[in-house]
Amino acid sequence: MNIQSPQQVNSDILSDWLIKRVSYYLNKDISEIATNQALAEYGLDSVYAISLCGDLEEFIGIPVEPTLAWDYPSIDEIVEFLLEELA
Repeated sequence: MNIQSPQQVNSDILSDWLIKRVSYYLNKDISEIATNQALAEYGLDSVYAISLCGDLEEFIGIPVEPTLAWDYPSIDEIVEFLLEELA
């Protein structure tokens, strides 16, 4: 995983990265992941959600609350929130 500087992160980078991580955790093809669907609907459980937050912290270099996937249930919502945090 490459750590991105906050200045390099945009919606496409975040969205693509999240799609790949979610598909990896759930053993699904990336084409099966819709960015507007709640991650819980795919079966993302608390263990994977917390792991996703840890991976995301490493990727973008800022702290991420472990409740992120519940507070912002879809990839689109997570991306929107993170871009606001990085601004």
